Amino acid sequence: MAVPHLDLHADPIRLTAALVDIPSVSQDETLIADAVEKALREQTDGFEVVRSGNCVLARTDRGLGSRVMLAGHLDTVPIADNVPSRLDGDVLWGCGTSDMKAGDAVFLHLAATITDPAHDLTLVMYDCEEIAAKYNGLGRIERELRDWLDADVAILGEPTGGEIEAGCQGTLRVRITTDGVRSHSARSWLGDNAIHKLAPVLDRLSRYEARSVDIDGCVYREGLSAVRIGGGVAGNVVPDAAELDVNFRFAPDRSPDEALAHVHEVFAGLPITMETTDMSPGALPGLSHPAAAALVEAAGGRFRAKYGWTDVSRFAALGIPAVNYGPGDPNLAHKRDEHVEVQRITDVTAVLRSYLTR
Repeated sequence: MAVPHLDLHADPIRLTAALVDIPSVSQDETLIADAVEKALREQTDGFEVVRSGNCVLARTDRGLGSRVMLAGHLDTVPIADNVPSRLDGDVLWGCGTSDMKAGDAVFLHLAATITDPAHDLTLVMYDCEEIAAKYNGLGRIERELRDWLDADVAILGEPTGGEIEAGCQGTLRVRITTDGVRSHSARSWLGDNAIHKLAPVLDRLSRYEARSVDIDGCVYREGLSAVRIGGGVAGNVVPDAAELDVNFRFAPDRSPDEALAHVHEVFAGLPITMETTDMSPGALPGLSHPAAAALVEAAGGRFRAKYGWTDVSRFAALGIPAVNYGPGDPNLAHKRDEHVEVQRITDVTAVLRSYLTR
């Protein structure tokens, strides 16, 4: 298939539509990576461009004394009859418009059109963000091309509604299991119902009071929730095993080990077995760093906590202050009717142009 043409000098709204029109479901990003690589090589000046799998990296080396990284994932969740894109008045519809091809378009456009940057720039357009972490392109870049992730501040173009969302929550999941004795349900007194043994676990969850914590002016609210339950083998059998998956979204002032210890405290004393199935650290806001503070100023001083986990956690682990900032609406990500307000694309472009050239 011919590589689609992307005009990086076009209005970022048009560029967003062009990116959306290239299907790029996770693990099928070759075509969009080809298009982005070709456009960066042909339409930018002073950028070194490198391809790693379906990640496309570009950076300048003008000796400007500071470096800003603009990072965005190229993949989307599966298409839901929402490609190609459709512009209807002030709204652009389509898979990836919000999460996060509008952010990608802004970054690519600025790389091609800023002629008087105040900072050296690094672009990281990567693959497989929407699926399991082991596939994430940023992880591969960190292992194989670590120096490409050096920067004074990183901006991740995740959907934030055009407001800076600082840091992110950590996340962990545990699987709680209970054991019982199987019997015929007509003689239930001969068995020991494993599903019933989950009742005190659910009771503690229903009575759990989530903590809120203010970190650098960002209020992070935690949450502990049952997200999946299973058990039973037939409609006439008392089950001898049951399981419950619990997700803890924790504020970034807790380490993953501290968060896990808290979950164990919540369920202490119950006759259960608990296994950790997933765990990722959060990221502190880092807004006191001069480079991050300058971005907040350029955005009018508005910022808030990021609810959810994003790849800013990866940057924070590397000691790089990082924020989420993109034109998409996080409430619309992954929806069949995903869309973006085009004015937000224009506004975010203007803010970042001012920040990158001041």
